[in-house]
Amino acid sequence: MNPMQDLRIQKLVVHMGVGESGEKLTKAEDVLSQITHQKSVKAMARKTQPAFGTRKGSPIGCKVTLRGDAAEAFFETSLSIVERQLAGSQVDNQGNFSFGIEEHTDFPGMSYDPNIGIFGMDVNVVLEKRGTRIARRKVDQRKLPQKQRVKREETIRFLQERYKVEVR
Repeated sequence: MNPMQDLRIQKLVVHMGVGESGEKLTKAEDVLSQITHQKSVKAMARKTQPAFGTRKGSPIGCKVTLRGDAAEAFFETSLSIVERQLAGSQVDNQGNFSFGIEEHTDFPGMSYDPNIGIFGMDVNVVLEKRGTRIARRKVDQRKLPQKQRVKREETIRFLQERYKVEVR
């Protein structure tokens, strides 16, 4: 098979939506840093929603972007937590997929602390093929050819063959 057609994880984004700033957000950032071993970044509200009590620009969550070996290791751990099962609706047409983890206490080494509480998180995975940099580079940028774009079916096959994931 052509090595340029092999899929790989470009990045993995772990996001915790808390809904408010303050002490709760600080605790969520600490938990996320412990799980991913990286410093988290605050996620800001994109628009004002009075029903939820959020204003545009106010911090309402935190996220961490993982790449390379760190992304692979975190993905393996996350898959074991969701028992290597994903729904077909969790994979989009561009080959990306997302799933949720209900409790941070499911991760190895994490235990329940009543002072912290329980936080859930979203794991978003972006897949790519080699050579996709031509669409992102500044000099001599080109349109990505159809055969270099990741398709939904390729993502499902990649998950089943490489990670033994059951896609329902």
